Formats: sequence, C-alpha cells, structure tokens
Amino acid sequence: MSDEDDVGPAVKRSRVFYGSLEEKERARLSSEMVNSILIRSDGVKAGIKAGNINISSGETMELEERGSERQQEALAEFERRRRARQITVSTDDAEVKAGLRALGEPITLFGEGPADRRERLRGILSVVGPDALKKSRKDEDRVKRSQDECQQTWYHEGTASLKEARLWLARYSLPRAVKRLDGARSLKEVTDATRTIRQQELHKSLRNLNNFCSQIGDDRPISFCHFSPDSKMLATSSWSGLCKLWSIPDCNLIRTLRGHNTNVGAIVFRPQVGISLDESDVSLASCAADGSVKLWNLESDEPVADIEGHSDRVSRVTWHPSGRFLGTTCYDNSWRLWDLEVQEEILHQEGHSKGVHDMSFHPDGSLVATGGLDAFGRVWDLRTGRCVVFLEGHLKEIYSLHFSPNGHHLATGSGDHTCKVWELRNRKCLYTVPAHQNLLSAVRFQPTDGHFLLTGAYDNTAKVWSHPGWMPLKTLAGHEGKVMGVDVSPDGKLIATSSFDRTFKLWMSE
Repeated sequence: MSDEDDVGPAVKRSRVFYGSLEEKERARLSSEMVNSILIRSDGVKAGIKAGNINISSGETMELEERGSERQQEALAEFERRRRARQITVSTDDAEVKAGLRALGEPITLFGEGPADRRERLRGILSVVGPDALKKSRKDEDRVKRSQDECQQTWYHEGTASLKEARLWLARYSLPRAVKRLDGARSLKEVTDATRTIRQQELHKSLRNLNNFCSQIGDDRPISFCHFSPDSKMLATSSWSGLCKLWSIPDCNLIRTLRGHNTNVGAIVFRPQVGISLDESDVSLASCAADGSVKLWNLESDEPVADIEGHSDRVSRVTWHPSGRFLGTTCYDNSWRLWDLEVQEEILHQEGHSKGVHDMSFHPDGSLVATGGLDAFGRVWDLRTGRCVVFLEGHLKEIYSLHFSPNGHHLATGSGDHTCKVWELRNRKCLYTVPAHQNLLSAVRFQPTDGHFLLTGAYDNTAKVWSHPGWMPLKTLAGHEGKVMGVDVSPDGKLIATSSFDRTFKLWMSE
C-alpha cells in the first residue's frame, strides 16, 4: 500500500454565488415558456395540417345570455314590490272600496279586513299602474255628467201656433181666476152659523141618495158616462165600440154613435153644448183603445172628424173649459193638446215614465193635471209649459184626477184603493181617504161648489164623501160589477154611475 493509498476522499466544495438570482430565474422561466409555446404551436400546426383542428376564417358567433325564468319572475316581483311601496293608497276604507269598484274588482273578499283590502288595492295598482284609478274615475265622472245632462230640463223653441195658444190661455184664465177669488172672498164673509146650516142640509140630502133609474146601456161593459152642460143628456161609451146619448131623467135612448171598432175609453160633452152651440157644431169627443179619437155633433150618428196621430191606446179625452182645446192622454207616455180652431196638434208633452191614463183641466183653464201608470201625478201650467207641481205618494197607478171648483184642491184615485186630496197652494197631500176595497176608477168633485167628493171603484160601489172633513156620507151600492165611471150633473142634482155589468144608474136625493 502506497502513501497515495492512504490519502482520504476528496472533500466537495460548496459553490458560493454572489449577487441576486432573480435575473437568472426570469431568464429560465421565459426560456421554458417560449419552449412550451413553440411546442404547443408546433402541435397545433401539426393538428391543423392533419385536419384534426378546424379554425374559421374570421367568423364569430354571439352567445345570447339568458337567465332562467325563475330569475326573471323573481326580478319582476321585486320590481312590482318596489313600485307598490311607492304608491300612496288612502287609509279610508270607503275610498279603498270605491277604488276597487272602479277597477272592476270585488270590494271585499271572505275574511278580508280593511288593512288586507288596502294592500290588495296597492298590489292591483302596482300591476295596472296608479293612473288606471284616475282614468276610471274620470270615465265615471264623464258618464255621470252625461246622465245628469240627460236628466236636466231643456227647452226648445215651439211653433208660432203654440205661442199664440199660450197667450190666449193666459188672457182667458186670468179673468176667471179673479172672478173665482172674488167669489171665495165673498163666501168668507158668510157667518159660520150660516155655513154650518148649509153644510148640514147638503149632508142630509146626500144621505138620502137613492137609485132613481137603472138602464141597460149595451151588450158590453159601460166604460164611461158624462152629463151634458145643461144636465139634459147623458153620454155613455161601451167596450162594444158604440157610444150612446140618453135623455135625462127618463133615460130614453136619443142616438147611437157608430164609428169606433174597439173598446171606447171615454166620451165627453163640449162645455157649451145646449147653451151656446148649435147642433151642427162639434159637441162631443170620444177615444178608443186603438188610438182613434173622433168628434161628433148632435145631428148625425157618424163622426164629423177624426183626430189622427196617436200610436197607442188613448184612454181619456177632456175638453178645456173654453171649448177651444181638446186634451188626450195616451199610453205612449205622453199627453197632447189639440187646437180645434187651427185644427192641429199644438202640444205633445212628455214627462211620465209610463202610460198616461187621465187628465183634468183647472176650472180657470190655466192648469192641467195628468196621472198614469207610473203612480205619479203632475200639474202643468199651460201658459208656460212647466210642470209646477209633482204629486208623489200613491203606491200604484193613478186612474182618475179631478180639480175642485175652489181651484186649490185636486183629487186623485189610484190602484192602491185610496183617494188622495192634494193642496196645491203648499204642494202637499192634504188627506188620504181610505175609500174602497179595490182600485178607484173615477173621482169627481161636486161641480157647483165642491162640497162633496164622489168616488167609484172596482168593489162594485160608489161613495160620497164630505168636503172638507172627508167623512163618508153615502155608499151607492146596487151594481153587480165594477163601477167604471161616475159623474155629477152640472146642476148638482143627479149622480150617474156606469158599470161592468152593462148598466148605468142615476142617483137622486129624495
């Protein structure tokens, strides 16, 4: 073994670097990145060359970003709640209900309180928008305003003949009103004792009323009866279409008037018949259910003229106190005024909601009262055309009206079995007479001074009532059918009743 073999292993010396390794590390990393890119690019090129990788020439596709439906609904709900928080809703429950009603929603739900109802309105407004309520309210106001305009009284220019007629009526009625008031003042000067004695005598004579004559008038029911102004004739109308004239008091047939083909509702004498009119002049007027109105004289049994223009049933005709005008009531909800001098219709007045059944002229000739199937009565001023009194109180149809000679009382007979007396001076019902057990077909005041009231009804009776006081004085019983018409002779001595039993009867005090 040599000395060299005794030498131990060589000691490894550690390297010592001076300075920073950052630059060398960066260089190493960049060289590794370049190599990887080159290798990757070489691989891509090889893939493209082999046809495994296809790259378009500049074409791109845009991917539409869609959220899920649930996310959209959640966002819409959040947005609705945000709008709802910004909407101001009234705390008044009545206004909330009105708002729901305006939007067409139920004003309340089962178990819903005011707070819940308010939140429901807020939720609805958040969907339809807060302006929807304002728009609906504007529409309601517009509709209401149009309805109010339809209900307002409106005027239009009438014809020249109507103007002349109104002036003529004013000149005619004012002197008669003065005369009537003078008579009322002179009557007021009569002592109470004298007035009481006269009233007692009248009541005594009325209690002694008895059936004076009974006559079969036709083969069908007698619908109406009317005394002539001189109290010497009685006109009757029948459902057979015939009208007849009878002598008074012996009840002999004078003439049969043939012209109607259906039920005749009424026949009335002209006010001056037997006093200042000739027999060749128009003396009577009649109406029928087919809308026909005919005028008659005392010389012929055929009509001298026809009044045409009604499209529905004409139930009553009435002469104006002057005899110049004729009023007709029609079931087309109107009444009409005819001027016989100019031979034309001068007024076609509406105002009732149902058919107009009866009318009555004021003794002065200034007013006319109408009533019908709508259970309301109206008093019209013929000089101005206005409705001056509205009669509200009957529960059923008004079938008859009549003015008292005193000028300020009006009686109405209705299907509610009562007769009401109205005070026109304060426009109120003065008294309600529980008159009959069936509908009232006719009411009449005593034509001379109005000291008693006569009513006829479908309970087969007619009754006499004191005026004033409205006490029952006499029940005129004897008809076997409904009493369809009553009348009092102008001299106040006779009472006539016509009935469904085809007869008419005359009643007179013994």
